[in-house]
Amino acid sequence: CPRRSPATTSRPGRAPPCPALPRCPRPCPASSSPVACFSFVLPSITVVTWNVGTAMPPNDVTSLLHLNTGETNDVDMIAIGLQEVNSKINKRLKDALFTDQWSELFMDVLSPFHFILVSTVRMQGVILLVFAKYYHLPFLQDIQTDCTRTGLGGYWGNKGGVSVRLSIFGHMVCFLNCHLPAHLEKAEQRKEDFATILHMQQFEGPVANGILDHDLVFWFGDLNFRIESLDICFVKYAIDSNVLSQLWEKDQLNIAKSTWPVLRGFQEGPLNFPPTFKFDVGTNKYDSSAKKRKPAWTDRILWKIKPTSKGLATGGHQPSQGVLSVSQLCYCSHMEYTVSDHKPVAAIFAVQFASKVDKPLVEIYVADEWSRPEQAVVRYKMAVGFHRSSWDWIGLYRVGFRHPKDYVSYVWARSDDGERCLEKQLCAQVMFSEEALPKGNGEYILGYYSNTSSSIAGVTEPFQISLPRSEEGSSSTDSSGSSSEEDDSTLVLLAPKSRSPSPGKMKRHRSRSPSLAKFQGLILRPSSRDRGASRSPSPQSRRSLPRNIPAIHLPQEGLGHHGVKSKELGQAAESSEGSLFYQTVQEQGGLRRVSADSSLARADPRNLGLLPALRLEMIDQALGRRRESADQGYYPCQRMSPTRLAGCNTSPKEGNSP
Repeated sequence: CPRRSPATTSRPGRAPPCPALPRCPRPCPASSSPVACFSFVLPSITVVTWNVGTAMPPNDVTSLLHLNTGETNDVDMIAIGLQEVNSKINKRLKDALFTDQWSELFMDVLSPFHFILVSTVRMQGVILLVFAKYYHLPFLQDIQTDCTRTGLGGYWGNKGGVSVRLSIFGHMVCFLNCHLPAHLEKAEQRKEDFATILHMQQFEGPVANGILDHDLVFWFGDLNFRIESLDICFVKYAIDSNVLSQLWEKDQLNIAKSTWPVLRGFQEGPLNFPPTFKFDVGTNKYDSSAKKRKPAWTDRILWKIKPTSKGLATGGHQPSQGVLSVSQLCYCSHMEYTVSDHKPVAAIFAVQFASKVDKPLVEIYVADEWSRPEQAVVRYKMAVGFHRSSWDWIGLYRVGFRHPKDYVSYVWARSDDGERCLEKQLCAQVMFSEEALPKGNGEYILGYYSNTSSSIAGVTEPFQISLPRSEEGSSSTDSSGSSSEEDDSTLVLLAPKSRSPSPGKMKRHRSRSPSLAKFQGLILRPSSRDRGASRSPSPQSRRSLPRNIPAIHLPQEGLGHHGVKSKELGQAAESSEGSLFYQTVQEQGGLRRVSADSSLARADPRNLGLLPALRLEMIDQALGRRRESADQGYYPCQRMSPTRLAGCNTSPKEGNSP
């Protein structure tokens, strides 16, 4: 088979940054279809499960993720399932405003290895994160998530399951992370809860609506199955004597796989590692408390292959043909982690697909180096059947970015000639403005973000940007930086259905964490990375807003309900500048005049494009009242929030700021 070509990449002739694939068992036939060869092998998928017991993250997880084995280049995807992440009220509120510490940790560790967060889902203390190498992103489509509560009769999410499903090279794969009921006598309850999760979780689309409808299912988590019949003394003796096989036949999950119809077809590797529960925290010693719980393999990783693959992948891809195969390369626990009473478990799989979709939905063409602003031209071509949107955009990412919203800058994929280019299979063209380009030297990647599928549909290989740092540019940067630092901890409430490409971005302190599914109307800065060692900063550290906030007039033509784009954006993209312009308002003798020369007129649309016009009107009115109050001897508020503008006209005797 040919090497994995960055059909994602746009510059032919350059080798992709990935290892060579294993040889095909038989020659690949010549074909003009997107399915390039038989028996495509994705080198490996790593699955990790860990009940963290509400603990804080450790300092290092490289060994858990098998990143220090010298085989990192062979890993293409990593799925991480966590259970019992601290979900107390104060912690959940903080995690709603900021990315939780565990997710931050894994993104920090994996991004230097070119892993990008593809999707994440959380249900109270149950979290699932799926990562992939950046050059695989265009082939990961139809990404959906779901969750099912089973605690307290289905009303509480301390128990249950969360899932991420996606199409990988045209094959439907589902990752399911579960936390099932505890205790030895609850085996039947575990079976019922698992059946409920399988029944309740349904996905949209023409194929693979249920979990078991997928070509491949990975089921893992704290499944809480115990060892029956044997007393604790014999169990510990078998562990100390390394005769674990004497415990296998009494393991509840092993028994259930042969007796429960719901588990038919699920496979698991041999349990050649000691039971992973229950340990004294901070040690490798089994439970020494008064309860003296019997050791058990509660943390498990299983997989199931659909007997026949007849599903069609999204985007017009061809159906899966033949039967895929899975080989487990590693199945082990990690005794070196002692922050929880559970030991984490990891498994590595080699997945052999029957066929491979190797043509991306969008191909991007770019020069090898941008040394002058006029070279920042991007040409892209959309595949037949691609569902484009006027809200699609092309992001510029620094090599080592962490998730699709972690871009340096972006331009809209212009909509005026998009349909014509798609119909006639022509290349469309956009251009980054000089102000949007990063100064200095560095390696960057371009990615086409599809608003319809909420995923990256095409990427390039890394290329160089070498732009000089001008004195004017650096001074303006310093100036903007100082103003940004003045309010860099501000919480801004936004419209819940914002059409902006990135609801989690700011200009100076870029949010390096993806927006939460249930909190898409929040923008925060800075990220927890920028605040120091703590990964979960307190919102109490926010400082005040700047005194002078300009009013912003958004273009009216071409706006959607919450849209911010207009024909001016297309015209700006036509120009040599290629930037997005916004209007600021300055006061002169009581009159307002629009100025396009102000530096704020070229402000980053990530800062401006999300706010609804009504909210900006309220801020402007509040500023007017604020100035009048100052003239009358009142003190202005020390802090303004869009949700508390009415309280900003207070005197010193009337109380503190909201």
